[in-house]
Amino acid sequence: MTSNNPFDSRRGVYAISVAAELSGVGVQMLRHYERVGLLTPRRTSGGTRRYSDEDLTVLARITDLISDGVNLAGVAYILALEERNRQLEAKLAQMKRQLGQ
Repeated sequence: MTSNNPFDSRRGVYAISVAAELSGVGVQMLRHYERVGLLTPRRTSGGTRRYSDEDLTVLARITDLISDGVNLAGVAYILALEERNRQLEAKLAQMKRQLGQ
């Protein structure tokens, strides 16, 4: 789903070269991260990658984990666990609201 909201952090606005410059990660490495499933930038109708602020946040997390010595398989696992944790926290918050806590 693509948002038309100009302030949506998921809206793909950065070309791969800009994302590489902003993140300090090379273009080829961005493509590699996409191939192994760590990043999924939006695509234009013509197939051009468009990175969002959210993608850049994930990319910063990937970079931090790699700097800490985590391999790509470990990075993928950690990112998946962190996402699952966010989902569970959101569900818990929703349940608490429903119970009036």
